[in-house]
Amino acid sequence: MSSIGLLNEKPLHASLKTWYAQPGDRFEVAVDGFVIDIVRDDLLLEIQTGNFSAVKSKLINLTRSHRIRLIYPIAQEKWIVKLDEAKGSYGSRRKSPKRGRVEDLFREMVSLPQLVSSPNFSLEVLMIQEEEVRRFEGKRRWRKRGWRTEERRLLDVVGQRRFEGPADWLVFLPEGLESFTTKDLAEARDIRRELAQKIAYFLRKASLIKLIGKQGRANLYTISGT
Repeated sequence: MSSIGLLNEKPLHASLKTWYAQPGDRFEVAVDGFVIDIVRDDLLLEIQTGNFSAVKSKLINLTRSHRIRLIYPIAQEKWIVKLDEAKGSYGSRRKSPKRGRVEDLFREMVSLPQLVSSPNFSLEVLMIQEEEVRRFEGKRRWRKRGWRTEERRLLDVVGQRRFEGPADWLVFLPEGLESFTTKDLAEARDIRRELAQKIAYFLRKASLIKLIGKQGRANLYTISGT
C-alpha cells in the first residue's frame, strides 16, 4: 500500500489533519490499495504538503470510482526558525518577507490538469501561517547556504478556497477580455510572468482555454467554447 506512514508523518501534515477533521471521520483508511488521510462518508480527503507529482498516480486511480478532495496548504505568512546546534535550541526566528498567494497552487497543478475534468475531483487550498524550522548542514546544502528545512509547523489557518468545477478555475483569467496573453494575465493578477505562464499551461492542458494565435511574439488565448 502507498501511505505517508504515521511514523514518518511531518508536523504540518499531522496538524492539518487534526484541524480539518470532523466527528465521524476515519483516519489512515485503506482504499483500493492506497491509504487515505481522512475518509468522510463517501468522500476521500488527501492532504498534500509537497509536490503533487508524488500523488498523481494515486489521485488518477482513485478518482475513477471515488470522490476525492486534495487539500493543499500555502503559507500566506511564514516565520523561519534556525536551530542553534551548539545550544540545542532555537538560534533565531524571523518573519519571511515572502507572502504566499492562492495562485501559487499552479506551481503544483501543472502536474494534474487531467483531473479537472473529473466530477470526482476537487481541491481545497488552505492559506496558513507557519513556522519553517531549518538546521545547518554546511556545504552539503550550498543552495541554501548550508541550511536544510527540517520541518514545517502550523500556526494558524487564515483562509480557505475550494475548486470544484471549471468556473472555479476560470476566475483567474483577466476580466473583460475575449482573448489574452500571459502578460495580460500577469498584469491582471499582479503576479510574475513565469507564474502566469504556468496558469496558462495548466488551463490549456485542462482544455479550459485554447490557443488561437499570436499577438506579436506572445501566444494569444481564449476560453474554450467561445
